[in-house]
Amino acid sequence: MKRIGFLTSGGDCQSLNATMRGVAKTLYENCPDVEIYGILEGYKGLIYGNYRKMEPKDFSGILTEGGTIIGTSRQPFKKMRTPDENGLDKVEAMKSNYKKWKLDCLVILGGNGTHKTANLLHEEGCNVVTLPKTIDNDIWGTDITFGFQSAVNIATNAIDCIHTTAASHGRVFIVEVMGHKVGWLTLHAGIAGGADIILLPEIPYDIDSIVKALEKRTKEGKRFSILAVAEGCISKEEAELSKKEFKAKRKNSTYPSVSYQIGHEIEERTGQEVRITVPGHMQRGGEPCPYDRVLSTRLGAAAARLILDEKYGYMVGMRDGKTVPVPLEEVAGKLKMVDPEDPLIQEIKDMGICFGDSL
Repeated sequence: MKRIGFLTSGGDCQSLNATMRGVAKTLYENCPDVEIYGILEGYKGLIYGNYRKMEPKDFSGILTEGGTIIGTSRQPFKKMRTPDENGLDKVEAMKSNYKKWKLDCLVILGGNGTHKTANLLHEEGCNVVTLPKTIDNDIWGTDITFGFQSAVNIATNAIDCIHTTAASHGRVFIVEVMGHKVGWLTLHAGIAGGADIILLPEIPYDIDSIVKALEKRTKEGKRFSILAVAEGCISKEEAELSKKEFKAKRKNSTYPSVSYQIGHEIEERTGQEVRITVPGHMQRGGEPCPYDRVLSTRLGAAAARLILDEKYGYMVGMRDGKTVPVPLEEVAGKLKMVDPEDPLIQEIKDMGICFGDSL
């Protein structure tokens, strides 16, 4: 008998259910004596002992369902070694429940913070296999994460919808896309949506460069412009600040987000009307796109194979179209950033798209 625990942690996204389905169906098919337990609300459930036994029927009909059927929560890695308000040692509690439930393996689906804690549990002696979940596509060791393409589709659709009203009114529109530290989502949605200016956290912007690009479009007779702005983009001036100074500046800002600050500066400098659109958590929601369904099914099946082969301490990634096991210690604590020198960036710049970094 194999006893497997499923855990989804951090922000939700499309294809969590599809991925768990891929793992479960492969285990049920290849291991007659297997029991699967859903650990409720992420690491919170593992800490406080909340779980339920899953049945094969629980994994039917969820391929197209967004969210996660076992719930999720955010449990910051930096606080994992800090006792809770009642003095409970969280790490010891997780290890204790793992042993009490007689689990053979924990299957953990999550992003960067989730993988740090997963690696911690692996180092503490728990058998762990993880899967790369995030709309940000910023997990080290995999070419793509599940949830990313679905979010790109939604963000792109938002930009597409803005095009018609921007053209009708002759305005500048800013579409703020999710991504605090990494700009993959904004980059791909901006390209796919035909944005004229794309601002990423990895490429600090110069407001003069943005204004120049807008004025150039106006001189060319173009009545509107669209900016795809990552919520975590920063100016060149902010890039020179210390982490503490930057946090203080943003905390004291009178603007709801960076997009509103940029919009205000554009209006002051150009006189053009600016409107802001923030799709927000819509980008995490809804059903997974077909690409993500296929990706998740493959990643899930590969994770099940690792469990059947008793190969633990790995994340299942996708490289060059193939599923691969990546050691957790290589994944934990690393971000896959957009390289400003990436050929993709240069190709888009050659088309005249502005990234705010040069005049």
